[in-house]
Amino acid sequence: MTTYALIGAAGYIAPRHMRAIAETGGKLAVSYDPNDSVGIMDSHFPDAEFFTQFELFDRYVDQLRRGGTKIDYMSICSPNYLHDAHCRFALRSGVDAICEKPLVLNPGDIDELAAIEQDTGRRISTILQLRLHPAIIALRDRFANSKKRHKVELTYITSRGRWYHTSWKGADAKSGGVATNIGVHFFDMLSFVFGPASRNEAHLREAERAAGSLECERADVSWFLSLDRNDLPDSVKGKKTTYRSITVDGEEVEFSEGFTDLHTRSYEEIVAGRGFRLDEVRPSIDIVSTFRNAPIVRSNGVHAFAQKAMHR
Repeated sequence: MTTYALIGAAGYIAPRHMRAIAETGGKLAVSYDPNDSVGIMDSHFPDAEFFTQFELFDRYVDQLRRGGTKIDYMSICSPNYLHDAHCRFALRSGVDAICEKPLVLNPGDIDELAAIEQDTGRRISTILQLRLHPAIIALRDRFANSKKRHKVELTYITSRGRWYHTSWKGADAKSGGVATNIGVHFFDMLSFVFGPASRNEAHLREAERAAGSLECERADVSWFLSLDRNDLPDSVKGKKTTYRSITVDGEEVEFSEGFTDLHTRSYEEIVAGRGFRLDEVRPSIDIVSTFRNAPIVRSNGVHAFAQKAMHR
């Protein structure tokens, strides 16, 4: 049986990891979170140890190791800015890491993690779940050998309340900002389907929304991300709190379904030795890091939703 530890048990994404561990036949031995709202554990692993002090969690993990109980993976669901440190902790504890997106905030951190992998002999896998979505795989296969450039438009609006800006998610230094926190897996998907980005423009960068354009190997991409419900199109206002759209050459790509089990699929791949490694996560981290530091420009490629937000 594969045995796990988990960091960030009270976080939003942690239940998906717990479910994935359970559905792949794994066992959660111990978890940690400074917050104690972790009753969800009763649904999956009521016998798992739990700590709210990292020092006690560290000691328990070490006791298990010295006592001959092997932890195979440490699942990391902590805030974005802590991923790097927690991956380091896992590897130095002799445990492989499974880290939520974004793996790190800056590309240079990937190089340092690679060095620690080399030193410890352990490895890091990250959750790039859209690469496992059947519709995205079909899209990549469809355009893999395309000889023409495609026009892609990505729109993602996911309504968040005032709490968001009070939490760590609202602090750019901790979350990386809107483009990193809610967009990094879309940028990974775009690189996965259309090839790496060679040009990256920033058109809008605010606390609740971001927009820009990418020149990928096989596509020109215009994108818009928002946390503001006021940006929802009139057709969904009052009906839905999230709007997701990707068009390729004006044709809508349908992938609204099939998200519920992608973490379980991710764990299946990781346990089978086919997890997504450091080199595979680099393109998306390059994109969000470059966007975060790029000057704001106004060009002909500004997304229509961004134009509307600018003039509201």
